[in-house]
Amino acid sequence: MSNNFKYGVVSISACVMALLLAGAVLGQNPESNPADPYRHINVFTEVFAKIKADYVEEPDMKNVTLGAVNGLLVSIDPFASYLNADQYKQYLKTKDNPKAGVGLILSRKYGYELGVVDAVPGSPADKAGLSTGDIIEAINGISTRDMPLAYADVVLHGDEGSTVEMTVLRLRKPEPEKLTLTRAKLAPPPLEAKMLDAETGYIAAEDLTAGKSALVQAAIAKLVKSGAKKLVLDVRHSAISTPEEGVALANLFLEKGTIGSVSGQKVKKQVFEADPAKAVFKGPLVVLTNRGTTGAGEVAAAALMENQRAQVVGERTYGDAALRKAVPTEDGGAVLLAVAKYYSPQGKAIQDVSVTPGFAVTDTEPQAADTDDDATAAPAPTAPKPAERTKEDQILKKGLEVLAGKTTQAAAGAKAAGQGQALGTLNVPVPPQH
Repeated sequence: MSNNFKYGVVSISACVMALLLAGAVLGQNPESNPADPYRHINVFTEVFAKIKADYVEEPDMKNVTLGAVNGLLVSIDPFASYLNADQYKQYLKTKDNPKAGVGLILSRKYGYELGVVDAVPGSPADKAGLSTGDIIEAINGISTRDMPLAYADVVLHGDEGSTVEMTVLRLRKPEPEKLTLTRAKLAPPPLEAKMLDAETGYIAAEDLTAGKSALVQAAIAKLVKSGAKKLVLDVRHSAISTPEEGVALANLFLEKGTIGSVSGQKVKKQVFEADPAKAVFKGPLVVLTNRGTTGAGEVAAAALMENQRAQVVGERTYGDAALRKAVPTEDGGAVLLAVAKYYSPQGKAIQDVSVTPGFAVTDTEPQAADTDDDATAAPAPTAPKPAERTKEDQILKKGLEVLAGKTTQAAAGAKAAGQGQALGTLNVPVPPQH
């Protein structure tokens, strides 16, 4: 890393850290101007000096600086990364010539920990039981705490048949678990389309990369010919996706209205309006989501729900619909970050607020607390257990009830209110911090 870039990084980090550390003061002082980060630059400078002078041991200031960079990026984008020159070269090589992998989609959504967004269905990670919210603490013995997110993806890839070791912290287990996964060539999950009964069609799209909406359109045509008058669109586990594909997917069901928009600081705002010529299904529609739904699935679900074209059933989505790019740095590295966000028809940034279903349902079951003979002892805290594919799909079951008109949104809201905050906790589990 060049000295010029180091100093630049420290300066940028200083601005953000100063804002964070001075937040409380700003909130109490109405005369302060929170839009002027340089006014509080001395806060970071003082903290930086205290770390160097008073920390229990002589700190590696390079690591401190890199930690500040990671914190800066994570605070604005859970998928952002800074890669040095060597790491960026490896990243580009892996991107241009994809190797075998384990099927994990990762982010730092819950803070500095490397968290699992989802595991690709049928992948080594999926077969090992890894699920949304699990934490990857180490890869091949190297801690992931300060490992750039994009570089972690590089490390997970390699020759087909080779292995990678990981230390994983699962929500339902108190102790870290060591796993050895064998890398494999991963094929995109196939589109599933079938009739659930004489009038109800079902389409599951676990992969929504470019061109998949055309396959959904073809599947709709076949289901309609088979007698489908109602449709279930399942976008659960659609963590591999291209956000703009969600626009095309939503338009298959929308004849009019705004599908959404995309804009950024240097990206001109683009509003997507439904094209009636592209709408191919006009019957009753239900969309199924879960914590592994990201990008295109979120764009489509938000558009269909806010246009009152479909009911959304399931879990709150992950929250990731953005246009990202690599911004080169002077040292030959790059910063990978979001340059634009996708917004729902009502103007909500999907990455910030996710998509909350009108009918909240989860397959997650709370872990039973350990019992104790001492009646006065406090019950052990319970952790939400990630959703598992069981014989009876509770989200699909509820979706069919909604489609049949057996459940109203008002009734679903009353039930959720009666369950208090527990349902919300189950929908969006927050992993413990380590």
